[in-house]
Amino acid sequence: MGSQVGPIPPSDPTRRKGPYLRALEWAAKRRPVTWFLIHVGNRVDPVLMRATGGRLRVAPGSPTVLLTHVGARTGQRRATPLAYFTDGENVVLMASKGGAPRHPAWYHNVCANPDVQLWAGGRGGRYRAREADGAEYERLWRLACTMYDGYAKYQELARSRKIPLIVCEPVED
Repeated sequence: MGSQVGPIPPSDPTRRKGPYLRALEWAAKRRPVTWFLIHVGNRVDPVLMRATGGRLRVAPGSPTVLLTHVGARTGQRRATPLAYFTDGENVVLMASKGGAPRHPAWYHNVCANPDVQLWAGGRGGRYRAREADGAEYERLWRLACTMYDGYAKYQELARSRKIPLIVCEPVED
């Protein structure tokens, strides 16, 4: 991937958004765009991100990390592009799947095999994933909704499914 081991580029969920990011958010809240990002972007982005060291992706400008994980049933390595933000040196991933009634496949894989790799902006490495809960979940959920207010709508669409937040902590080599 033309990458180097190092921390994922920081992504502050409270940063002020310019007109471009606000327009991206507006578009991402539309069901056809959400569908496109989930069903097409998830297939195209791993190829684009690997080929360009993370510089190109379907939704340029939004913080995107490439999560490499192992399938819970198949044992096969998979790569999934996801929105993220950082909390100190930890990387936080939202298992929203656009508000679908079921968790995304990558969530099940990470729960079964929490040793993952994350790559963004040409940097990354090994991480250990865990699900946030309690007060940590509430704090991180508020940050996720600050980063992208569409997550609140996704939670409404998901109904009884609570959207998980996955905290990835760096693993020292």
